[in-house]
Amino acid sequence: MNTKKILPALPIEAHTIATMLPHRFPFLLVDRVTEYEVGKRVRAIKNVTVNEPFFTGHFPGYPVMPGVLIIEALAQASGVLVHLSNNYAPDAHPLYFLVKVDKAKFSKVVVPGDQLVLEVELKRMIRNMAIFFGRASVDGKPVAEAEIMCAESSAE
Repeated sequence: MNTKKILPALPIEAHTIATMLPHRFPFLLVDRVTEYEVGKRVRAIKNVTVNEPFFTGHFPGYPVMPGVLIIEALAQASGVLVHLSNNYAPDAHPLYFLVKVDKAKFSKVVVPGDQLVLEVELKRMIRNMAIFFGRASVDGKPVAEAEIMCAESSAE
């Protein structure tokens, strides 16, 4: 019996991403996966629109995507990589929680109309935890980077 996992073809669109992550609008921050290598890396996109709920208050008259949400988008891309890299049962929905952020740097603001490119690399696994390095860019220019640690937890 062949138990090899069938991986989704590229690009991976939002409806498939929603089967991998527990997040939903307005907090699902990964729109598409354009590249991945199982157990190694993922490249994803978040299209930043003027209709994002956070722009209402951040900041009126000068909308800027909050840096913590850029980090969250990188963490969600990390979750997609973990999901693609593990052979979960079809009905399994493990939760990965962001437990640590290190060396976060922000170098440019992200505004409506930007396409945020999220690149995440798995650095190492330690039992039920994974450490990633994530970099976000717009038009090929870095806007943020961080080391991210996520831990698996049961939903029970």
